[in-house]
Amino acid sequence: MSNGGNTDSTTGAGGGAGWDFFISYTQTDRPWAEWIAWTLEEASYRVLIQAWDLVPGSNWVTGMDEGVTRAARTIAVLSHAYTRSVYGAAEWRAAWASDPTGATRKLLVTRIEDCPRPGLLGQVVSLDLFGMPQDNARTDLLHTADLAVSGARAKPATAPPFPASTHTPAPPPFPAPEPDPDKGTTSPAAGRIQIGTVTAPGGQATGINYGQITQHRNDPGR
Repeated sequence: MSNGGNTDSTTGAGGGAGWDFFISYTQTDRPWAEWIAWTLEEASYRVLIQAWDLVPGSNWVTGMDEGVTRAARTIAVLSHAYTRSVYGAAEWRAAWASDPTGATRKLLVTRIEDCPRPGLLGQVVSLDLFGMPQDNARTDLLHTADLAVSGARAKPATAPPFPASTHTPAPPPFPAPEPDPDKGTTSPAAGRIQIGTVTAPGGQATGINYGQITQHRNDPGR
């Protein structure tokens, strides 16, 4: 856990050596890396980040090695620049190699822009922080960190709402004609509206049927 916002490599979470999180990033994405580290340390997590911990006089290679070997988890700050970083690739691959199945959630992939997840990174479920308000990003980051450390599921505390049906029922079929007892055939049902052309005594009739056909005979004299 944190100690006044400062990290100390001699003690870690639970009193052991190391850190809760090691931030793996490129210099291009340093603002994002520092925001992530600050947010996690405010929540009492212990974080190792190059910008704050590898000060002048320290050994950079040793610091990176301690990060990937002594931190409980590595957070890869994924961007287009990170996918081209040789050192970034070495850091996330070391974390992946120590937990290839993701059982202990050793590698957390945090995308800060819409970029591909190359190679084995594509097999790790990522957290997207871009394109959202700061408060939402902070909530999602801390929720992800809490789940990784606790090993818990992401089951909500309250029951999900019942899904409302979005299916629109099909309209009922056009009513079938009913038998005509006088003619032994079928005729439109009484009281129902039909539009069309029918054959009536004396000629063809067209019109709207309101239970009885309004006939217009084909009278050559009309």
